[in-house]
Amino acid sequence: METKSPRRRVSRAEREQQILDAAVAVFTERGFQSASMDAVAERVGVTKPVLYTHFGSKDGLLLACITRSRAELLQVTVAAVSAAKGPEDALRSGIKAFFDYLDAQGPSWMLLYSETTVAGEALESIRAQQTDFIATMLAAQSPHTDPERLDAWAQIIVGACERLAIWRNGPRTVTSEQATAYLMDLAWRGLGSD
Repeated sequence: METKSPRRRVSRAEREQQILDAAVAVFTERGFQSASMDAVAERVGVTKPVLYTHFGSKDGLLLACITRSRAELLQVTVAAVSAAKGPEDALRSGIKAFFDYLDAQGPSWMLLYSETTVAGEALESIRAQQTDFIATMLAAQSPHTDPERLDAWAQIIVGACERLAIWRNGPRTVTSEQATAYLMDLAWRGLGSD
C-alpha cells in the first residue's frame, strides 16, 4: 500500500509568487485577452476562487505581475549602478541591467508592455520609477544642472531604452551588450559634453 506524503502548507506570500509565475506563463502563451483564470489556477494547482481571493480579477492579476516586475527592475538597476566605477560606468551598467532584465524575462515582459489598456497606469509607474532613479543618479554627478534638464535627460534615456527594447524584440539578434553600446554612443556623448 502506497502512502501519500502530507501536502506541505504554502505561505500566502509563496502562493502569490506561484500564482504570479503561472499567470505570466499563461498570459505569455495565450495573450492576456485569451488567457483564462481557469488556466492560471490549473497551472498552479489551486481553485479559481483562490486566484480571486489573492488578486480580485484577471486585471488585478496582470497588475500584480507588472508590480512585481517593477520591483525586480528597480532592484537590478540599483544594484548595477551601486557597483559602478564612475558616472559613465553607472549609466552603462544601469542600461545594461535593464536590457539583461528584459532578456531574462523573455517574451513575458513584452506581453506586459503590450497590455496598455489594462496596465497603462502601472506601466507609467515603472517609467516614473526608472526616470526618478536616473535623474537622481545624474544629479549626483552634475549637482548644478537645472533639475528640469536632469528630468528631461532621464525621460529621454527611459524612452530610448523602451523603444530599443521593443526594436530588439523583433527579428533582430541584438544582444543586451550591443543595445547598451548603441544607447551609450548617443547618450554619453550628449550628456558627457555638458
